[in-house]
Amino acid sequence: MRERPKMPPISEEMKQWSAMLKTEVSGWPQISTKPMFGMMGLYRRKKIFGGLPVTRGFDTPNSVIFRFDPMPPDLGQRALRDKRISPGKRWFSFDVRSAADLREALWWLNQAYEKTK
Repeated sequence: MRERPKMPPISEEMKQWSAMLKTEVSGWPQISTKPMFGMMGLYRRKKIFGGLPVTRGFDTPNSVIFRFDPMPPDLGQRALRDKRISPGKRWFSFDVRSAADLREALWWLNQAYEKTK
């Protein structure tokens, strides 16, 4: 049996950052959201592509998650070079360490969104 991932509580700062990301993503076509284990699942039509913390983070208190199935090789190489990204099989987490990281987090969410066509 797999060990359940740790889902630490998020900070007030991350709640604000997550709300900012949600505002931006909500303007994309065909987006819907659903609650998911202390996070908000992001869907394009019926396919999930990401998650934003509401009360809980994924790997860290400041993590945003995105999904690729599979991760395209060019993005995989970029993810391996980015120390803020924790790789997985389908789910990847991005550790938002400052407000400056929001642009990159949004870029990764957009890449996952685009691959769910």
